Amino acid sequence: MKRSHILFIISVIFIANTVNAQDRVTGKNFASRSEVIARQGIAATSHPLATQVALDMLKLGGNAIDAAIAANALLGLVEPTGCGIGGDLFAIIWDAKTKQLYGLNGSGRSPQTLTLDYFKKNKIKEIPSYGPLPVTVPGCVDAWNEMHQKFGKLSVEEILAPAISYAEAGFPLTEVVAYYWKSNAARLKNYPGFSEVYLPEGNAPVKGEIFKNQKLANTYRHMAEAGLRSFYEGEIAEQIATYVQANGGFLSANDLNTHRSEWVKPVSTNYRGYDVWQLPPNGQGIAVLQMLNILELSDLKTMGYGSEEYIHLFVEAKKLAFEDRAKYYADPAFSNLPVDRLISKNYALERSKLISKDKAGKSYPAGILETDNTIYLTVADSEGNMVSLIQSNYRGMGSGMTPADLGFVLQDRGESFSLEAGHPNVYQPGKRPFHTIIPGFVTKDGAPWLSFGLMGGAMQPQGHVQILVNLIDFEMNLQEAGDATRISHEGSTEPTGNPMSDGGWVNLESGFNYETIRELMKKGHRIKFDVGGYGGYQAIMRDPVTGVYYGASESRKDGQAAGF
Repeated sequence: MKRSHILFIISVIFIANTVNAQDRVTGKNFASRSEVIARQGIAATSHPLATQVALDMLKLGGNAIDAAIAANALLGLVEPTGCGIGGDLFAIIWDAKTKQLYGLNGSGRSPQTLTLDYFKKNKIKEIPSYGPLPVTVPGCVDAWNEMHQKFGKLSVEEILAPAISYAEAGFPLTEVVAYYWKSNAARLKNYPGFSEVYLPEGNAPVKGEIFKNQKLANTYRHMAEAGLRSFYEGEIAEQIATYVQANGGFLSANDLNTHRSEWVKPVSTNYRGYDVWQLPPNGQGIAVLQMLNILELSDLKTMGYGSEEYIHLFVEAKKLAFEDRAKYYADPAFSNLPVDRLISKNYALERSKLISKDKAGKSYPAGILETDNTIYLTVADSEGNMVSLIQSNYRGMGSGMTPADLGFVLQDRGESFSLEAGHPNVYQPGKRPFHTIIPGFVTKDGAPWLSFGLMGGAMQPQGHVQILVNLIDFEMNLQEAGDATRISHEGSTEPTGNPMSDGGWVNLESGFNYETIRELMKKGHRIKFDVGGYGGYQAIMRDPVTGVYYGASESRKDGQAAGF
């Protein structure tokens, strides 16, 4: 290794450790603050205004489900850099009455009139990230409708009122949102309608600037008066379809009319006495369970947080799980995926034998089976209901395609399809693409213990696992588990078909010591130092004895946890 490279790494580590050090009389020095503790209700979202709206719903007599929908509606306004009603939604809900978990898959499907032959005839090898071709049906609002119909207490008018008010009166941009707004604007400004809605006077709004969105307020008001399904069955659907088709896309009113979310049964594995729950594919949640099953075979507590041994094992477990993710995860309506086999302990034991303790894997096969941005929020109420909800446009502000009269951007989730014939995730009409957004939930002895999530594409399963290991193995508290320095491996084989090359890269956040990094390099890991690619975490933990809630929201984003 070149001397200049070594000196650069040492200087980065020195500066990072200096910045991260904080004087605290309790807990870990790297924690940005204490946990939030409350009894009657609590919310943790990626934006302080959304957290306050969630608490307002609880104080109004609503439950955690009402509060989650209201917070999500506001986030679509104040944080369009990650979410909005042009995107999809997944949720895991703990219902205190039935003492059961309910999973909701609110992902949209591809246009019925767009076929694989279209891409072949036009020599398109990958579905583009932006423009009309990656646009799929927005599933968010129907997911709200399903949640509200099954569990809600307040009216839709009451739930959407805060978002309508903020859209009309305006709100000041927060720091991180303003940063991503500007970076999205540079590449999306020329897509039809985008500048009209998101670039007032031709420029991205800056931190502290007041932004209004009257068109989105009108859309929310229409849904409040006509019902949430009016998004799919009335003039809103017609406007979306007309706009997309006028600009070269395929989404139709019929695609919207026929869309329905799906209630699904969450799947789990037991990790050191804790039942960790995820939603089954077409999302990537079971990668969390696969990674945990491999890690459980080793004594991570003895290895220690931040150790070279732990980081190496974590990265290799991720590589193995992501090979299966790339080859098998897809819409179950179009493929037969033996989830039970993938998340079994025996399968983890088989796969773990491929890991060398001394050498980074440059490539791994998928297992043999016999049979960038998002928002996350979580809310809990006095009745014991808990909601783990994640919602996304996919790439930040989505496809860039913006029906200006409606005030929101459409997602680009169709980009995640493979165009390889025979692949489980190959593009087909009316199919749900592979999805990155995953809500997490943990129970202990049959009772709710943790509702949590972390935005960030392929970082999400990695973040889930690190949070759980921090809590369970390294005995951190809820805030410390989120603030702790993170690892992010990139470059695994993708569900679109792109293979892993030379083992990918290990991104290390500021805070790891030089000896650890040097040992990882000796094993053959390629190391990078990155900023901003480590997710955004929110969580609520419930004390099973007292019923008291603990909340956390990390400092990497603009988020807030609060309760009463």
